[in-house]
Amino acid sequence: MAKKKSKFVCNECGYETAKWMGRCPGCGQWNTMVEEVEVVAKGPRGAFKHSEIVSAKATPIISVETQEEQRVPTELTEFNRVLGGGIVPGSLILIGGDPGIGKSTLLLQVSALLSNKNHRVLYVSGEESIRQTKLRAERLGVQSPELYIYAETNLEMISETIEQTQPKFVIIDSIQTVHHPEVTSAPGSVSQVRECTGELMRIAKTKNIAIFLVGHVTKEGQIAGPRILEHMVDTVLYFEGERHHNHRILRSQKNRFGSTNEIAIFEMVHGGLKEVLNPSEMFLEERSQGAPGSTIVASMEGTRPILVEIQALVSPSSFNYPKRMATGLDQNRVSLLMAVLEKRMGFMLQAQDAFIKVAGGVKLDEPAIDLAVLVSIVSSFKDLSANPTDCFAGEVGLTGEVRRVTRIEQRVNEAAKLGFKRIFIPTSNIGGWDFPAGIEVIGVERVDQALKQAFREL
Repeated sequence: MAKKKSKFVCNECGYETAKWMGRCPGCGQWNTMVEEVEVVAKGPRGAFKHSEIVSAKATPIISVETQEEQRVPTELTEFNRVLGGGIVPGSLILIGGDPGIGKSTLLLQVSALLSNKNHRVLYVSGEESIRQTKLRAERLGVQSPELYIYAETNLEMISETIEQTQPKFVIIDSIQTVHHPEVTSAPGSVSQVRECTGELMRIAKTKNIAIFLVGHVTKEGQIAGPRILEHMVDTVLYFEGERHHNHRILRSQKNRFGSTNEIAIFEMVHGGLKEVLNPSEMFLEERSQGAPGSTIVASMEGTRPILVEIQALVSPSSFNYPKRMATGLDQNRVSLLMAVLEKRMGFMLQAQDAFIKVAGGVKLDEPAIDLAVLVSIVSSFKDLSANPTDCFAGEVGLTGEVRRVTRIEQRVNEAAKLGFKRIFIPTSNIGGWDFPAGIEVIGVERVDQALKQAFREL
């Protein structure tokens, strides 16, 4: 007879303990311990279960033969870019995002593109019925005989259907709704997510099937469930965007078969998601030229240069402690840059509220945006308009120096392609490459040099 045993598992890190604790010893989070009941099979005394063990020998690395991964590209160029060139057969891909952001829409469109190329796709929906999925497919214009729809949450039934259908691609929407009948905890718990992901990973590797998992996110923006879920899969993608904006950003957080800095940009239209091939033009089409506090930065997202508008609003504060707010930027970085302006450049910002924003809902976290942020703050503080045809790229140190940035040629070429006349870059980046025609490249060593050339009034 099976014996029931109770344990407490942390929802954040999967730490297990025999008693409840207010704070998890593994990750230090509060109120994350959840009670689960496990069934321990009790056999006869002295009985052991032996498993077949396949012995493997250690091999010198120089004698290991490798070959390039075979990829299956889709017609979505942006989607292929994030995955590193296409879908690798036998890979396990996790896609997370806020509710209603478009995860199911994106995967249904990808399923249609793959099935139109005679690749059999199994779409397993644990949140919608077959009729609901069919209605959404009709709105997107998805019609293919190689696309199979299956509404089920039982993992054993899903495994049998995969065995019968023999698809090349499987989509599980979502992993939090799938449950293993031998695990007694509720769907979405740590044990269920861990066991179901492990079983799907075994299916993907043994049958060479690429499996997409849709994951829910918490209010902090992290994928719900144990962190081991992200460690088990091959690729982790985050689908993000503002509800009041039409564009969506697919960002790679982990990729064993490609770069982890790539992003794909889509636009939500009536017929589904449409890829944006020139995001710089989209981000700059609504900017107000000649407005104080607005500057353009030549940023890099993976291997792609993107020109984005940075807006700053600096106004006198009526409180003892002025506000510092940043949207799309690290707030600590903004505070550091303002301290450089106060200490090295002599701008008195102690009594000023500062609000910094990256227009378009993009998040920037690379060092090359420092110079543009400083110029936008000074532009708003002095009520001076920057030249609308100027662009900036450079990292700023604590002593006010402008430091070298990477991929400077691609940044300058992108600015020249969009019609900018001048670009301010670090002096150390000048040399060893040819400037494109139609744009003046200005090298600066310190922030005060850049400010004097950007604003003649200073």
